[in-house]
Amino acid sequence: MNLSKSILMGIIFAMLSPFFLYAQIPDPVKYEVSEIPDTVKAGEVFEITVEASIEGKWHLYSVLNDPDAGPYPTEFSAKSPNFVLAGKTSETKADIEFDPNFEAELGWHTSYASFTIPVAVKSELQGKQTLDLEVYYQVCDDRVCLPPKRKSIIAGVFVDGVADEIYEDAVGGATVSEGGSSSTKKGSFSDDGVFSFLWIAIVAGFAALLTPCVFPMIPLTVSYFSKQEDAKRGVSSALIFGVAIVITFTVIGAVLAAVLGASGAQNFASNPIVNLFIALVLVAFALSLLGMYELQLPHQLTNFLNKKSNESSGLAGILFMAMTISAVSFSCTAPFVGAVFTATVGGEWFYPILGMIGFSAAFASPFVLFAMFPKWLEALPKSGSWMNIVKVLLGFIELAAAFKFLSNADLVWQWGIVSRPLTIAFWIVIFLIAGFYVLGFITLKHESKPEQISTGRMLLAMPFLMFSFYLIPGLLGSSLGFWDAFLPPKQPTDVSLVASIGGSGGVSSTSADEGWSKDFEASVASAKELGKPVFIDFTGYTCTNCRAMESNIFPLEEVQQAFAEMVLVKLYTDGGKDAKDNQLIQFELTGNIALPTYVIYDPVSERVIDQVLGYTKEEKFTSFLTEGLNEFKSR
Repeated sequence: MNLSKSILMGIIFAMLSPFFLYAQIPDPVKYEVSEIPDTVKAGEVFEITVEASIEGKWHLYSVLNDPDAGPYPTEFSAKSPNFVLAGKTSETKADIEFDPNFEAELGWHTSYASFTIPVAVKSELQGKQTLDLEVYYQVCDDRVCLPPKRKSIIAGVFVDGVADEIYEDAVGGATVSEGGSSSTKKGSFSDDGVFSFLWIAIVAGFAALLTPCVFPMIPLTVSYFSKQEDAKRGVSSALIFGVAIVITFTVIGAVLAAVLGASGAQNFASNPIVNLFIALVLVAFALSLLGMYELQLPHQLTNFLNKKSNESSGLAGILFMAMTISAVSFSCTAPFVGAVFTATVGGEWFYPILGMIGFSAAFASPFVLFAMFPKWLEALPKSGSWMNIVKVLLGFIELAAAFKFLSNADLVWQWGIVSRPLTIAFWIVIFLIAGFYVLGFITLKHESKPEQISTGRMLLAMPFLMFSFYLIPGLLGSSLGFWDAFLPPKQPTDVSLVASIGGSGGVSSTSADEGWSKDFEASVASAKELGKPVFIDFTGYTCTNCRAMESNIFPLEEVQQAFAEMVLVKLYTDGGKDAKDNQLIQFELTGNIALPTYVIYDPVSERVIDQVLGYTKEEKFTSFLTEGLNEFKSR
């Protein structure tokens, strides 16, 4: 799916899904403080014992291993500025064995390990203190190693009195110990994803300008700056005003980032509750845009900001004016801000901040530009009914987008209620109503029917009506190309006129899961008997690019011919009872957790022949299949 199409789709559907959906890397080690003194003296050295529980076949490396030997040895450090490590960490006896991953004899722990860490309290401390230890560790099994990981271990200790002999490094005030962050980034977006997301935010900012409660304020606000006696001062004031709007919205993004935390946003994408919540939020925003009610900030807040902007002068007045406009326009900007926040699903913690910077920069740009070039104001169209039409159409689009997230929740919970035909039918109705609304056949409350259909209305209605008719074959089982990526996968129970007449154009129309196993071990055993390689599709219920591959690439005749020579297995990693096991299989085989990932696997040698990630174009994917089959046959 090329970048331009992805950006276009994101603009229309407010970034329904990230380009790559990431599951969570397994964490088979749990740490717990088992022993720590209740009371210690300032400056003295005490010991804290930490126990590690290690799951299954994984092993945790000894603190004594040479870092240059390969894997990372377990290492403890003090993150709390008021504590320092006071010697070497000791541990329960480690097993010394040959590690096939690094071809060396190494010490490791299986199932259980206990570590004793000597710690000293800063000499000037008294009272209740919090000790924050950081452990940096790596685990492996006999086939694969997980990325090294950092984890905090928190314990409380009470400091009472001062030691007779103060540990040398504990003298003085608090110093921040060296720490750092994990060397791995789970769920980080590709560069394309970052730029596409930023474009979504910018376009949302420009779209918000066309709404009835924002557009009329542009000339009014600009006239305030342009009428100042000093033209240069007017321009500088407008620049400050624009920066203030950016800061106002960015603070909102920063608050959201703080709430989500460093890993909160990236784990949302496949959560059915989150998808259901987003669907409800989009419905609420859509109904607001459709005029059912108006989203408003409390009158007390807007009145306070307005009063302050009138009473203040200079820089303070400009800042309050910017906050007032941000507050007054909330009823129109809230749905767009919500859409940008929706696009943060699956992204890093900084995405809300980045999104609000892009949104607010676009939103503020006309105020600044028209203040610098006031003659441009004459080219602006006058306020009128067209703004309400734009607002209502955006409401219909958000309503259609809500169905995508409702479908995600339905897929993960495997209810089977929000099917592909139901989603298509809903979209057809929504976009038909939108087209009829633009033509004036349907009016909302407090609106009057147009006496005649203008050329502008007719041109605006055409894309909505055309899209509705374009969707109709999808009800009968036909592929909808690019749009299939945003629909639930086909099921055997779906009506398929295409299947009944044998399809056309070299593209089959089968269920997404037809002919696929969901059992990896059984598929490998079957492939051994048949003398075939295994094709593994690591997929997700909420993965948009997975649906795009299933609808547009998998049905191609050349791909189907290659599939016929392999045993097919589809492993869902974002939902279902086997999700965690499937995640682990994916990581062991590929070293990544991106969706989709496609693997050609040799069941005899038990190794990966080749793999590709993400949406892959027809030529590259067929080449991947052909070369993988040829390599398997040449053995």
